[in-house]
Amino acid sequence: MERILKQRDRLLAESARLIGLTSTVVAFLLLVLGGMTLPALLLALPFFALLAGAQVRMGQTKAVEWPIATIVLGLAAVILLRCEAAGAFTGWTGLAGTAELPLPLADAMRVLTSGAIAAAAVLLTISLGRMLVLVGAFAVTMIVVVVVFAGQTLLGLAALSTIAGWSGLVAAGAVLSAGLLRAARRVSSIGRAHRSERQASETEAQRRQGARLLHDTVLATLTLLAHSGVGVSRDALRRQAGDDARLLRQLRLSASPLSVVSGPSADDEGTSDGATADPGDSLESVRQRFERLGLEVSWHGATSVSLPPQKLDRFLLALGECLENVRRHSGVKEAHVTITDDETTVRALVTDNGVGFEPAAVPAGKLGYRESIVARLTEMGGNARVFSAQGSGTTVVLEVPR
Repeated sequence: MERILKQRDRLLAESARLIGLTSTVVAFLLLVLGGMTLPALLLALPFFALLAGAQVRMGQTKAVEWPIATIVLGLAAVILLRCEAAGAFTGWTGLAGTAELPLPLADAMRVLTSGAIAAAAVLLTISLGRMLVLVGAFAVTMIVVVVVFAGQTLLGLAALSTIAGWSGLVAAGAVLSAGLLRAARRVSSIGRAHRSERQASETEAQRRQGARLLHDTVLATLTLLAHSGVGVSRDALRRQAGDDARLLRQLRLSASPLSVVSGPSADDEGTSDGATADPGDSLESVRQRFERLGLEVSWHGATSVSLPPQKLDRFLLALGECLENVRRHSGVKEAHVTITDDETTVRALVTDNGVGFEPAAVPAGKLGYRESIVARLTEMGGNARVFSAQGSGTTVVLEVPR
């Protein structure tokens, strides 16, 4: 919002300066082209120069003094021109007092009152205090117009043009100011909506991540306990429960929950919870974990995975979930994992000769494949593909970009 207000003030100031300088130049050219003598032009020139200087400063600063200075100097120039026409400086300008103002001189005075002076009104519309100054400045300008054009046939035209110039520029300033404020409010509203949406997305992502981690670890352990740990030793259950406890502690402390399979085990001495194992140890810990649970894993290809920590963590979690699905659903006690990599991608193939399944028949509410494997890899630009059929075993291909 503050930035929008600064842009509004800058736009109004530049508009006022451009209008004011253009009107001042036009008024002076009318004097030159209207046949005003050189002494008269030299007498008027300092007033026009000071007026132009005030208009330049009016466009460079927010201070209210410069719009006021512009109005005062502009009115001084108008009064000077009227005095010249009345013969007050006959010895200097060669003008004799006349009953009627010369048309070029009258036009120059009207341009000054309706443009050069009125330009300050653009900057006097942005606050209540400045609006009070605006009202006073307009009243003074109209008084000067009535006085200098008194007894002239051009009085009505001069008053009308002055009113029109001030009204138009006040309206322009008000419209610009109000329009920019409306835009600022809309931008602010869009920003709030964006922040709310982003916060909701982040909350949902955290919820999904927590659900995946719990599904992949704690719920798997509880499932083992529910089946009395059939096929799994007491020591394996104890170590698995220790890993789960470490994960829950990390989640409770709002730490970045490192993979249970990639971090140190609960029994490791001298290793902090937040430490990250090297890639080779991480793959080995996956193998050891599932061997403890009664699944024999045969490893082929690369013996380590070179990925950034976050990607490695998610890759190992997805790989662990694939092996967990083999252990729980395939009906066999052996799985094969083949890891390959190149300059752009790391791939893992998890194969078993179990009962297989129909991927399209997996219920939408199941977290194991869709969330813990596919969604986890998709979020970091990877993908997962499954090839399976009833009675023909299963192959899952995991791909993660480096």
